[in-house]
Amino acid sequence: MAKKLFLIIGAPGSGKTTDAEIIAKRNPDTIVHYSTGEMLRQEVASGSELGKEIDSYISKGALVPLEIVINTIVGAVKNAPRDIVLIDGFPRSTEQMKALDEILKEEKDVKLAAVIEVRVSEEVARERILGRAEEAEVKRSDDNVEVFKHRMKIYLDPLPEIEKFYESKGLLKVIDGERPIEPIVDEMEAFIKAKAAEA
Repeated sequence: MAKKLFLIIGAPGSGKTTDAEIIAKRNPDTIVHYSTGEMLRQEVASGSELGKEIDSYISKGALVPLEIVINTIVGAVKNAPRDIVLIDGFPRSTEQMKALDEILKEEKDVKLAAVIEVRVSEEVARERILGRAEEAEVKRSDDNVEVFKHRMKIYLDPLPEIEKFYESKGLLKVIDGERPIEPIVDEMEAFIKAKAAEA
């Protein structure tokens, strides 16, 4: 049976990682959640050839090449201990989106069930990211305005094309991320379960 893959995208401060973590914790027998960075780290820890290759880039502070990232993701999904896999923060670019699409076309064991966008306005994202630092009175290195703007731009620039691509395939689901966490998680969880049951 093919694994059902759900990609969860959202701006910095949208809460996408927390949402996915909560849903996986609530459904330990059916759903597993990974972040892209986590999958790369797991592959390195496994000591595989692919892991050694990834490590050679990470240890130099270089970006891991796209093909390796995609292969790692697809491998992690195939080997996941559960049938429903949530991955947050991917794709981050149209290149990643297209490369993943190409690989999934050939892949019988993984089916992309949906792409969930947790949508928040730039104001809300800024408040959450920059407001958080002020409350804690500890400035996280990425919590200054310039870095935030840069992160936001990296997220927003490819977004219209990513949305259009998945929308045209009937895979895009937009969730309002400006509400309290409970209704967001409930809506996302219900959607994931319904979608996974269809496939």
